[in-house]
Amino acid sequence: MPALRSTFVPETAFGVWFLRTHTWEHHVLRVAIDDLKRLIDAPLPHAPVIVDVGCGQGISFKLLARAFGPSRIVGIDCHEPSLALSEQAADRLRADTESSVDVEVTKGDCAALPLPDASADIVFCHQTFHHLVEQERALDAFWRVLKPGGVLLFAESTDAYIKSWVIRLLFRHPMHVQKSADGYLAMLRSRGFAFTKDNVSLPYLWWSRAKDFGLLERIGLHHPKPGKRRETLVNVAARKPL
Repeated sequence: MPALRSTFVPETAFGVWFLRTHTWEHHVLRVAIDDLKRLIDAPLPHAPVIVDVGCGQGISFKLLARAFGPSRIVGIDCHEPSLALSEQAADRLRADTESSVDVEVTKGDCAALPLPDASADIVFCHQTFHHLVEQERALDAFWRVLKPGGVLLFAESTDAYIKSWVIRLLFRHPMHVQKSADGYLAMLRSRGFAFTKDNVSLPYLWWSRAKDFGLLERIGLHHPKPGKRRETLVNVAARKPL
């Protein structure tokens, strides 16, 4: 499917390996899901349907099941080797006697999701958007598959992090579409997603500070405050209005 290649910049071999490490699962993915859940300010439906866009290797499935108790998770990605690992993660979750969630893994493009309109209660987009070339089309697709009142859980690294030398060295991204935290928030608002400052978090986690990985702060020499630093991460729980 050539269109998939034109809308998504694939990860490096190092990046693919990193996405199955304990650091990724525990310090990046788990922390983001916990934070996003905290940002939701209205009740979710019982046993929601979650679409995990850019699900990668499926490590998120068990974390999403634990956090939201969904009836169904649909994982979508266009990287076939990762999808094979996602299928294994789905099998493990299906076999878990404490979980009743149905998990489906599908090859697809975030800019043209292979799902019906208004079929999802939650769209989970974690560290995927900065890989997408056609970000506006992807956001339109998220909007289309969300039910009215549904929630987009959006967690992204900003241009300050993606354009740092260490990330440029180890990973691969379309640099011309990277945005600041304010840029991503403006993009979500322009599409019609609703959120307030209480639905937004700007984590400044150690791994996102590519200059020193938070070392100076840990030894008490540097503690940048919000508004006086270049934000490296933005988390948003944004609703599609009723």
